[in-house]
Amino acid sequence: MLKGLRDVPRVVWLLAAGVFVNAVVSFTFVFVFMYLTGPRGLGTAQAGLAVGVGGIGMVAGNFTGGWYGDRFGHRRVLLAAATLGGLALTALPLLSTPLLCAALPLAQYASGVIRAANAALVAVTVPEGARRQAFAVVRCVSNGGFTLGPPLGALVATVLSYDWLFLADGIGTLVFAWWTARVVPARGASRAPAAGGPGGRGLRAELRARPAVAVLLAAVFVVDLVYRQQYSTFPVFLADHGFDVRAFGFVIALNGAVILLLELPAAVALRERPPLAVVGSGLVLVGAGYAALLAGAGVVEAAVMMVLLSLGEILYKTTATAYVADQAPEHAAGRFQSLYAGVSVSGVVLGAPLGGALYCAAPGLLWPACAALAGGAGGAVLWMSRKAERPGAGRGPRHGAGPAVPHPAPAGRVTGGGTGGATLGRAGGATGS
Repeated sequence: MLKGLRDVPRVVWLLAAGVFVNAVVSFTFVFVFMYLTGPRGLGTAQAGLAVGVGGIGMVAGNFTGGWYGDRFGHRRVLLAAATLGGLALTALPLLSTPLLCAALPLAQYASGVIRAANAALVAVTVPEGARRQAFAVVRCVSNGGFTLGPPLGALVATVLSYDWLFLADGIGTLVFAWWTARVVPARGASRAPAAGGPGGRGLRAELRARPAVAVLLAAVFVVDLVYRQQYSTFPVFLADHGFDVRAFGFVIALNGAVILLLELPAAVALRERPPLAVVGSGLVLVGAGYAALLAGAGVVEAAVMMVLLSLGEILYKTTATAYVADQAPEHAAGRFQSLYAGVSVSGVVLGAPLGGALYCAAPGLLWPACAALAGGAGGAVLWMSRKAERPGAGRGPRHGAGPAVPHPAPAGRVTGGGTGGATLGRAGGATGS
């Protein structure tokens, strides 16, 4: 495993350290509903509406962050969004409740831009062949931070107050901006051309030339609606069968444990496997996880469901992110990452209302529907993988369908970051500060 991780540039490890610290103090996402219904005195419906609108802001930020980066530089966009987001979070406790509800979507929008810009920055920093490992490193440390964060946040809210959660989250985001400015240099190559400009086609044309990417994006959109049921209808399902919140906490803890233990080894072990085959298999495993609930509503079935879901997540999320980065033309690297980032969090807004409506209308249909949707999405990606592997299909090093696309910049030269890019050593990390 260590041999495979040596291909990850030092600057990615440094950036991952900042991601970890920021993830530990990212309390707002976990505790905002309790804050609104508790100290702020909102009703459940009002708080749900505020959180839902905030989720729309986050999804919108994911969809647009890469677009900004392609035009202004991914490093510059990441720094601006982290600075504005950090300031907004620290100010939230000082605002009146109406102003807080209005500012929350803006803070969440900045969070979405940060996520997309960070993914694009990794994509343009790491050469093809090491991106799966690089994205796995960032995901692993992020999950580790989120595992530590909620218990720490609960302690802070209990001993001090909820206001300190927003302050810590805001300061952590500002520290992340400062850290990124230090570890990712601003000097380097000139910015890539904007879409439709010299040297680049528009985004629609680029996607039409890469049908496998379009199929993957559609499949991930569908599966994210299914995947997010673990946070909405699944705990209701457990409660309806006599289990309390402790059972749900145990099952969710399994998700974090499996990912922390296996994501990096899996990324290294499967780095030479065709990416679409790995992604399709992961989506099918997500469907198999929900199919396990058809056997019953016991703790064993719930644990099996979560293990299968976690294994599917390990296979598809990192690999799909890297595949989209590998397929992206140089002038649209950020936009490709934004498309993936946006569809990969679509379930945050749509999953709960759609799943909740089906569960209320026909509880027995929810898990078969989830299994069928995820299985069908995985089958579509596996079909594209087999199509790409056929003789004469134009398969290149990316194992993708459609014409070959330009390779990323050489390992020592990166486009799209900061004031135009960053000069990064292949194994030695950043040059300059």
